[in-house]
Amino acid sequence: MGTLTPRVLVVDDDAAICELLETVLTRDGCTVDTESDPTKAEARVRAGGYHLLLLDVMMPQQDGLETLRRVRALDRDLAVVMITGFPSVETAVQAMQMEAMDYLRKPFTVEALREVVTRVLRRRGLLRAPEEQVLRAIGEAVRTRRHGLGLTLKDLGRRAELSVSQLSQVERGEGSASVSALYRLAVALGVPMKELFGDL
Repeated sequence: MGTLTPRVLVVDDDAAICELLETVLTRDGCTVDTESDPTKAEARVRAGGYHLLLLDVMMPQQDGLETLRRVRALDRDLAVVMITGFPSVETAVQAMQMEAMDYLRKPFTVEALREVVTRVLRRRGLLRAPEEQVLRAIGEAVRTRRHGLGLTLKDLGRRAELSVSQLSQVERGEGSASVSALYRLAVALGVPMKELFGDL
């Protein structure tokens, strides 16, 4: 998923929901913990290290809004998404007043889950934008291939008719090269152009 592994805490008394969220988000590159008991969840938040809390509104031991209130006393910066099967304007307003960032309405699809989590983590700077991922992949591919051929930046620049400054930016994933420049780089490195994009 991103620049660092997002740590997510899921709090829901429904074991099936916890299992689904853990499976999907783990597959997407997150580290996920689940908790059915809000009190134990608060202890986990107190221990720190989480980037996102997915919190069910309706739980038998303690409702989600009360849990959110307690969590906010422990961590003002934790990103929170409320999960609810019974959304109401009053609940939404209360949650937003305590800085919940989004809502996930039951029953939800895997696509809706991913969309909400991606949006929240990106707003917190925990995910790279797709363009950044592409630039980084190209930079890593160019650098790895160049080193494998024993070429300096100057050598590769001469072959691809690019300046050392341009090449350095490409390798750091900080600057986008034109299609023609990427083609010249691929030729200079002796690889098909698609190999510069890695697994993207």
